[in-house]
Amino acid sequence: MMVKSARIGGIAEHIRKLAGFYWPALIVCAAVFVTIMLIDRQDRKAFSEDSKVSIGDKLGPVRARLEGNIRADIRMLQGLLAAIETEPDMSQVRFSAIGRRFFSRPVRLRSISLSNDLRSGVTYPLLLNEETNRDFLASPQEAQAALQAARTNTFVVTPPIDLPHVGRSLVIFYPVASPQLAEAATGNADQPPAPVGGHGLLRGTVDFERLLRGSGLYDLGLDLDVVLYADSNAPDAENIAFFGNPALIDGPAVRMQVNIGAQTWMLAAAPKTGWQQAARDLWLHRLVMFLLALTIVTPFLWVAHLLTERQQNITDLNDQERKLRNLSQRLQIALDSSQTGVWEMDIASEDLTWDSRMRQIYDCDPSRPIVTREDWSNSLHPDDRDSASEVLATAIRTGSSYSTQFRIIDRNGQIRHVRAFGSVYRDADFRKKMVGVNWNITADVKMQEALHDAKTELEAQNSELESARRIMEHTSLHDPLTGLANRRFLDRHLAEVENRQGGGKPIILLHIDLDRFKEINDTLGHAAGDAMLRHAASQINGHIAPGDFAARIGGDEFVVVRHDESNTGAARALGEALIEAINQPIRWEGQECRVSASIGISLSYNAQPQLEQALVNADIALYEAKRRGKNRVEFFSDTLKEATLATKRTADAILRSLADHDFIPYFQPQFDARTMQITGVEALARWRHPQLGLLPPIAFLSVAESLNVVASIDNSILEQSLAQARRWQDHGLETPHVSVNISAQRLFDDGLVARLQETPLPAGGLAFELLESISFDDKAEAAATAIGQIKVLGIDIEIDDFGTGYSSILSLLKLSPRRLKIDRQLTLPILESKQQRRLIGSIVEIGRSLGIEIIAEGVETRQHAEILADLGCHTLQGYGLARPMNGDDFFALLKRRATERMGAAAEGMAAV
Repeated sequence: MMVKSARIGGIAEHIRKLAGFYWPALIVCAAVFVTIMLIDRQDRKAFSEDSKVSIGDKLGPVRARLEGNIRADIRMLQGLLAAIETEPDMSQVRFSAIGRRFFSRPVRLRSISLSNDLRSGVTYPLLLNEETNRDFLASPQEAQAALQAARTNTFVVTPPIDLPHVGRSLVIFYPVASPQLAEAATGNADQPPAPVGGHGLLRGTVDFERLLRGSGLYDLGLDLDVVLYADSNAPDAENIAFFGNPALIDGPAVRMQVNIGAQTWMLAAAPKTGWQQAARDLWLHRLVMFLLALTIVTPFLWVAHLLTERQQNITDLNDQERKLRNLSQRLQIALDSSQTGVWEMDIASEDLTWDSRMRQIYDCDPSRPIVTREDWSNSLHPDDRDSASEVLATAIRTGSSYSTQFRIIDRNGQIRHVRAFGSVYRDADFRKKMVGVNWNITADVKMQEALHDAKTELEAQNSELESARRIMEHTSLHDPLTGLANRRFLDRHLAEVENRQGGGKPIILLHIDLDRFKEINDTLGHAAGDAMLRHAASQINGHIAPGDFAARIGGDEFVVVRHDESNTGAARALGEALIEAINQPIRWEGQECRVSASIGISLSYNAQPQLEQALVNADIALYEAKRRGKNRVEFFSDTLKEATLATKRTADAILRSLADHDFIPYFQPQFDARTMQITGVEALARWRHPQLGLLPPIAFLSVAESLNVVASIDNSILEQSLAQARRWQDHGLETPHVSVNISAQRLFDDGLVARLQETPLPAGGLAFELLESISFDDKAEAAATAIGQIKVLGIDIEIDDFGTGYSSILSLLKLSPRRLKIDRQLTLPILESKQQRRLIGSIVEIGRSLGIEIIAEGVETRQHAEILADLGCHTLQGYGLARPMNGDDFFALLKRRATERMGAAAEGMAAV
């Protein structure tokens, strides 16, 4: 907005300046224009008056001829009247004879008639079938004119009337003296009035068109509009046009009266083009006046223009002077700020003109007014003198730009660096000169030298940094312990292979995992573990081909990539050779250390599947090798893939079922070996699979352990079992102790004891079953602590599947379990094997000596129950006694047992 206002203000100021010079010219122009308009208006007015005079000159003769012709026709009737008055009773024959003589010469009259009573008379010429006694008063116009002529005793002319058989005509009535009309003159009310004095009427009809042509009215119509009309002086009377344009009656026109006796007609005329038409020479007059005005105005405008240009030139000169002054000031400031010296040399005399800055640069004696080219040359450094002089001479000779850099020596012997520029020109006297500038660049040169030194140093540093970068990159891509590539380098290598090679080239991947490495690392320390890793890496490097790629991708995991190899036999041979080499023992601090290796191999064509998937396939094969006993080679196959996918599906289903509470307890009763009463119940985990139905632990336990969710399953079974125990108690049922399996993972959970403290225990007691397959030897102290805390809460400890695991006598002494459960693998053969019976008897003796109750599993028949009872087992459990059942079925079993006991008690009391 401010910019727009400033622009408008500038335009207004410019207009104001121009107006000061153009006002006189504008005033003269206005005066000339007004004068021309007045003259033009006067010319048009004069032309209008001249036109009226011209029209009047044309109308005058026409009016005179019209009046003369009508009067001539009236005089002819007057001449005829003399003959008629001598024969008042003239017959038609006589009248026709007179009429023929009358019309024998050219006349405008069409017919003549004579009537003594205004109703009948004689006529000439008689037209066909026309009656002789024609009534003069048949036409209103004729009746009015006839009566007027009779009363006034003078002739009367009617306006043009359309008469039958005749056409448009003027009718002239002229009174005639007649004795027969004397009686009519006395007046009779029933008769029309008679002429005064008893006269008759002579009637003549005049051809109106012929009258007009003879009077010249049609000649006026070539360039004029003409109208002939009867003038009526009455205010409300209507002027009737006889001839011409009726619009002229009330419009502007030149008018003349046509006098016909006592009657008056008006003749009016106007130009056909109207009164506003211009004279033919009007534009010529205007052109002359325009040229005259132009002759008067042009000098004024030209003078105003010259004055404006003069003022503009003065303004421009002032602006240029101001800009030049500002430019000079800025140039001087720039020269002072940049310490630039200005010089000029007369090429002919080789005299130099230096300003004060030049003298400071060259450390010249200020008292010398003139410096020569020789003085300048002597101040140059000896090593630069010839080259600098040659550059100057070349610029003078060729007229090219002068640009150079040289050194000078001041009076103190110090070296200064100077840069010079110059150009050749000719002055106003056409003398050839060179003008230029010099400035001291000593500081710049020193800075450039410092920058050069810094650049050299920086390049050295960059070289060191590049070397360090390469070292860092090597470090980031290699394992520092073994020197092999790391996982990042492996991923990059596989990506490069995938991008570089085309589809179809085979690649073999070997995934190697060290067996027993964790045991060495935990028992002998990390240094021993590192030595084993270096040993394995050395063996791998020693057995792979030059084009192979080896990497350590984890703690004890390695990967070997072999390119362009599709021979599975060669791959197996390489894997077996690596296993054999890695199995070689090494000495560590006087001890022999040995590890084995499991290897999974996958073959890929680097696009089908992709190499990342091939690495996953090798890992699947490695898992299979470890599952099948370790220290072996396994190849990836579709079967392995399907098994892995099945495991994954099972894992996904387990996680979903945990959220949906699909893991439920099934209860298997435990019976007293002597009384066969239910003394306990074991809560067994069952999986209510959405598609496969009810599944035992063998179907999901291994996958659950790999998912680390066994503790979650144990907790869910515990909570549901305790809820069932409360249900039994609420219904007044005798609640046996409940045994629930507990995994090692859950046993060593730090929050287990705190949660159990908040959990109400069933009346019959709660027991945790520990699988004997769990080794407590390496965690004896931790296990004893955890079990001691659990026992304090009143929870019993049971050892499950005793005889098949790692439990030792010392472990039993440390753990002090409440019960031992003999595995069914030991109880089933007792029917045929005495050795098995002796073994079970020994276990029972050990339990009895340690105060531990013995529970025998796998009781399939009554014989099993009897033998185990005889061997001293306290409790029996097995399918032969009761199968595992859901909570509702076990609840029904307890109710049934309670009912049976009540019935037996009632019978006993009745017997007493």
